[in-house]
Amino acid sequence: MKFRLSKGYLCALVIIFLVLFVIAVFVRDGFIRPYLGDVLVVSFVYCFIRAFLANEFYPLPLYVFIFAAMVEVGQYFNLVHLLGLDNSAIARVVIGTHYDFKDIVCYFAGCAGLFLFETVKRGCRRPRKNHGFY
Repeated sequence: MKFRLSKGYLCALVIIFLVLFVIAVFVRDGFIRPYLGDVLVVSFVYCFIRAFLANEFYPLPLYVFIFAAMVEVGQYFNLVHLLGLDNSAIARVVIGTHYDFKDIVCYFAGCAGLFLFETVKRGCRRPRKNHGFY
């Protein structure tokens, strides 16, 4: 596995971070913050990994989904409390404290979108057959 810095994914990472920041600070609604935010979080994790991963790794959206779902399962079992991190604001934000199955559905939708994006991107880069014309 080779590592390199991908400017495209790094740029996407910064943009997604800024959008997530704006949503977290300024948006107080029942759709964008809870649902679109979850879709963007898996996109953020994916872009973070792809920014440093040189090789295309086709099952990466699946692994990001599994990671996000496991974090949500950790919320179901109140992992923050089990680890004794109740007083840690950072742990409460990163791990989370509220389980919701709809979050897993949003993670799946985000990862499915990432998979489709990568599939289309890969298809657009296929070299055209040269039939002798220049």
